[in-house]
Amino acid sequence: MSAAKTPVGSPCVHKCCLNEEDICLGCFRSLDEIIHWSESTDAERRAILASTEQRRKAHRYVWKRPGEAG
Repeated sequence: MSAAKTPVGSPCVHKCCLNEEDICLGCFRSLDEIIHWSESTDAERRAILASTEQRRKAHRYVWKRPGEAG
């Protein structure tokens, strides 16, 4: 099966905690994306996953442990 035809599973890691922007710090989906995930097409889910990857990368630069370099 090609990647485009492979069903897209939920990125949920069961570590749900929303930040002040309603982004889950476990899977990095927005609250709206979480609510509508089950209704989304695989193409929409792939777009959501692309957004979560961008948020995850940005998160690394925004949230640093005290004393962490970078």
